[in-house]
Amino acid sequence: MWKKSLYIGMTALLVFLLAACGAQTDSNASAAQQVNKTIIGIDPGSGIMALTDQAKKDYGLEDWTVVSASSAAMTATLKKSYDRKKPIIITGWNPHWMFSRYDLKYLDDPKKSYGEAEEIHTISRKGFAKDQPEAAKMLSQFKWSQDDMGEVMIDIQDGVKPKDAALKYVKKHKDQVAKWTKGVKKSNGGKVNLAYVAWDSEIASTNVAAEVLRELGFKVTLTQVEAGPMWTAIATGSADASLSAWLPNTHKTYAAKFKGKYDDLGTSMKGLRMGLVVPTYMKNVNSIEDLKK
Repeated sequence: MWKKSLYIGMTALLVFLLAACGAQTDSNASAAQQVNKTIIGIDPGSGIMALTDQAKKDYGLEDWTVVSASSAAMTATLKKSYDRKKPIIITGWNPHWMFSRYDLKYLDDPKKSYGEAEEIHTISRKGFAKDQPEAAKMLSQFKWSQDDMGEVMIDIQDGVKPKDAALKYVKKHKDQVAKWTKGVKKSNGGKVNLAYVAWDSEIASTNVAAEVLRELGFKVTLTQVEAGPMWTAIATGSADASLSAWLPNTHKTYAAKFKGKYDDLGTSMKGLRMGLVVPTYMKNVNSIEDLKK
């Protein structure tokens, strides 16, 4: 109950901040004036927030405010602004269900503050592939597209429980599951602890992978943590694997910090993007450089 109250409170706070900051709906006003130099972000420990701090320095936006909140609070605030056609700037990334639900656009990033295309990697503790070779093999073969993940994310967003959405996907896509499990022997109750970051994308991928492992006879535990604790859990061996490592940019600091203390099982998705995002009805802003006007 307290988590629900915290979520409602944070969402209300964000809406209040947007209203109180004097955001303008005048399309002729600069983007800075329209949003009162405010960007709606997500969890303060996430990689995209660190990259946003870098973007502020790169583009001379030190006087801008980046509001930290949960990703759920951020998307709730986006919905309230979008429904009223009010200006808003958020930290965004693909894959994410909001790009299917709303007409959004990334602001061009000529200075590459957010880096080039990202990949989602599956990482594991040292020795996991030796202890649970079949599970490691399945996880290394787990690869899918943004559209695939979008199916699961939209179901979850529409109120389906993550586990049920994952089961629905696994049952529907038997041919794809067959590729993930090719050459993998079934287990007799082997235990696997998957740590994941509570991004919509990672909730989807982790739950789907977990259901596939369960079909193979593994007993799977899911542990939700923030990015730093996730990497720490893998490096210290308190978690077995994670499908939540965004590289080379988002989790660059963690990957460097724990170099040699984890194994990279491969990528589950490529060609991802992150940066600052606005609704397409904001016509006079197309680049982060426009925010200086």
